[in-house]
Amino acid sequence: MLELFINSSFMGWAYSTIMILYGLTTIGIILVVVSENRNPLKSLAWVTVLLLLPVVGIVLYIFFGRSFKNTRMISRRNRRKLKSRQRIPNTDIKSLDLTQASRQQIALGRSLTGAHYFPDNKVEIFTDGRSKFESLINDLRKARHYINLQYYIFDDDATGHLIRDILIDRARAGVTVRVVYDHVGSFSTKSRFFNEMKREGIQAYPFFKVTFPQLGTRINWRNHRKIVIIDGKTGYIGGMNIADRYITGGKFDRWRDTHLRITGPAVVGLQFSFAIDWNFMGQPLIEETVDTKAPADGNVGLQIITAGPTSQWRNIALAFHKAIATATRRVYIQTPYFLPTEALLKALQTAALAHVDVRLLLPRHSDSHMLTLASASYIDECLKSGIKIYYYEAGMLHSKMIVIDDEISTVGSTNFDFRSFEHNFEANAFMFSKELNARLAAIFMDDLRLSTRILPSDWRRRPWHRKLAESAVRLLSPIL
Repeated sequence: MLELFINSSFMGWAYSTIMILYGLTTIGIILVVVSENRNPLKSLAWVTVLLLLPVVGIVLYIFFGRSFKNTRMISRRNRRKLKSRQRIPNTDIKSLDLTQASRQQIALGRSLTGAHYFPDNKVEIFTDGRSKFESLINDLRKARHYINLQYYIFDDDATGHLIRDILIDRARAGVTVRVVYDHVGSFSTKSRFFNEMKREGIQAYPFFKVTFPQLGTRINWRNHRKIVIIDGKTGYIGGMNIADRYITGGKFDRWRDTHLRITGPAVVGLQFSFAIDWNFMGQPLIEETVDTKAPADGNVGLQIITAGPTSQWRNIALAFHKAIATATRRVYIQTPYFLPTEALLKALQTAALAHVDVRLLLPRHSDSHMLTLASASYIDECLKSGIKIYYYEAGMLHSKMIVIDDEISTVGSTNFDFRSFEHNFEANAFMFSKELNARLAAIFMDDLRLSTRILPSDWRRRPWHRKLAESAVRLLSPIL
């Protein structure tokens, strides 16, 4: 009897101790979240999860909640070395033959990231995977000096094998080939796929490889950029990864995306972005440079803006906000996921209420049911302000494109959501050209012909359980 009493007392004491420690841990994490002075909505979301689902909340915070801000991607010394090697000429922004809005947009990009403005570029636009990969494959086969290739997803499928075999062929021919792939984005690709590249002399490495004990500090920070630089003359940037679905559509009838091929001095901006990521991974500084004085046959002014969780500012989110806030005629947005920050949502609503033609094109069905629900939760308040919203019906819309007025446009890897703005390493081309702006606007209008406009009266009649699901998922939108 005494032994039973002792065991019972010990179990009670142990349980109480564990619960006290557990409670103190939860309170401690909440205090850390509050003290970081983040976006109040995001802080509230984390506090809500920690209070309602304490065990799950603690695990989620360890893996997904900690801040990575102000971590230096590259030392100041190495950054200076890269810039001095490239010898990029400075441009007098005030003297540019552009609108005041464009000049301010360029100045903002320079203040945020030090991004240079490059005039006289030629930009080709791809809206389907087949044409993009045909062009990329042709350029890769012509490489004579080096290839720097970076993708979030590098699949072990027919398209992935074709690209890999071309890279191996070029490496055998003496071309320096560097490959960066995101470890989580390419998690389904077996390591032997990349090991075969390494055996052939290709320098292929995962960005932020997720292994123990670094799992909790790395899994949430993903490199979402899609960048290629070939011989310092040709560059690619946009929303397409290396996978069959960008050609076949995968489980969708069509996979609609936007990607760019750039020739001209702006290729140095892509090279600079790649070089910083390469050095961040512990690799030596890249020696090759881009000839910014080579003759160009284009007329597009261009800036490459990068962003990531290490940045002091939310670079691309601020660039989007500036462009939308200064719009006077139109704002056209294509994005697969629409989870805007409060500031960006208000900027869009303000523009629409000021009678700017604000149009938002989303996929009817995306590759993430949860993100589709979360995106839908913002539609009602957008419609009330006069924003025109459309559902793309022809397949998966994965394009990340914004067209502002008649001169500013941007295409890249950045989705219009919290993850892209705060957690992912992203890259966008900001372009300043009336001709290119008109081409992208025409593409947007062509896509609208395959879309259905959402009318407020129809939207209000959707089932109550759908509304409830959207509202529930929206609570987690800042941390999705």
